[in-house]
Amino acid sequence: MKIALLGYGKMGKVIEKIALERGHEIVLRKTRDNSFDGLENADVAIEFSIPDAAVENISQCLNKNVPVISGTTGWLEEYHNIVKLCEEKKGAFIYGSNFSLGVNIFFELNEYLAKMMSKLDQYKVSMEEIHHTQKLDAPSGTAISLAKGVIENSNYSSWALSDAKDDEILIDAKRIENVPGTHSVFYDSDIDSIEIKHTAHSREGFALGSVVAAEWIIGKQGVFTMKDVLDLK
Repeated sequence: MKIALLGYGKMGKVIEKIALERGHEIVLRKTRDNSFDGLENADVAIEFSIPDAAVENISQCLNKNVPVISGTTGWLEEYHNIVKLCEEKKGAFIYGSNFSLGVNIFFELNEYLAKMMSKLDQYKVSMEEIHHTQKLDAPSGTAISLAKGVIENSNYSSWALSDAKDDEILIDAKRIENVPGTHSVFYDSDIDSIEIKHTAHSREGFALGSVVAAEWIIGKQGVFTMKDVLDLK
């Protein structure tokens, strides 16, 4: 499989390592200093860049009929436009706030727990996410996905970074050196507390998941998620 890497920072380099180990070839390493030349030769693109570059990167892929996997967060106000473009071009696209296989299992556990707790009003939900200081968006896309998972299965309506109202989930976003990513969901009452937690030990889990998604999407058409890739639906 020929892969275009759109974004060649720390994540891009780890994705390259995993992809080469799995027998794939890298045909483009896109940075801010070079062009999209060679993208048309790729079987699939994996996009981990920055919020300001993501929409252009994904659009270039869809316009060139290259399936694209995107793990960049912080650009989702444009998500509906990308979905529309994907449908118009009959392309293939996966966005994931987190491609770690373990985190996607954690997403499912989070939704299941939210359903179980939805009628127990004595418990207040809150979340904590910890990332490295280079992460540009807060809260993380993973934390937002976790919050949405609770909101869709409970009486909560939104989330907040501070001064959360009764129907809002408080997300405490912390930035600490050399932390790949830790996410916790808390249910607290006067009597006891319940906590579920996922801790990433390195970037390799995110990289592996994105390469697995790239392998899966070849030959497909449409807009998908990691639930499709892992057959969790």
